[in-house]
Amino acid sequence: MYKAILFDLDGTLTDPKQGITRAVQYALAKYEIIVDDLDQLEPFIGPPLASSFQEHYGFSASEARTAVDYYREYFADRGIYENEVYGGIRDLLERLAEQKRTLILATSKPTVFAKRILSYFQMDSYFDVICGSNLDGTMSDKADIIAHILRSQQLTAESAVMIGDRKHDLIGAQRNGVDSIGVGYGYGSEEELRAQSPKYYVRSVRELQALFEPATAV
Repeated sequence: MYKAILFDLDGTLTDPKQGITRAVQYALAKYEIIVDDLDQLEPFIGPPLASSFQEHYGFSASEARTAVDYYREYFADRGIYENEVYGGIRDLLERLAEQKRTLILATSKPTVFAKRILSYFQMDSYFDVICGSNLDGTMSDKADIIAHILRSQQLTAESAVMIGDRKHDLIGAQRNGVDSIGVGYGYGSEEELRAQSPKYYVRSVRELQALFEPATAV
């Protein structure tokens, strides 16, 4: 029975596709790279942004940092709210809170944006800790974020589980000896998630809820 439940944000608690892809589209346009089909930009949902600009468009480290700045010009005022909570998530958080679990947000998104999103959707009250990256790009790797959470909250690896929709969430958990739950309703494929050998794999929020019901509590 896990004491601490670590949640990813994008693709796990909320569907941020519209806001993130439009912000990436805006940033790429600054480099005269025009992408009309937002579906092509889905790979940017989840991983650290700077790394994604380098991986998918061959940007240098310096160009990637500037692209992130352009991204935030759009995201900070508009994209952050082009987002929606997955159905069933509020009920899940309510149940976990009733079970006296410690709920922690573990996201590669800057902490300042993560807090604004949870507050906007009135979900911040469920979380004991909100931990993301820094605006300067440091601590954006999920393994570093989880390590910081374990250390600062004095948690053992065995007492925690990481829930996420991309391989970065599961790899980050593995590197810290933490169990993980891959969720198939987000933006990572089943193949991507199962390749990281999560403790559990679920296809829907309902299946995720079922893991924490008394008869099968984890």
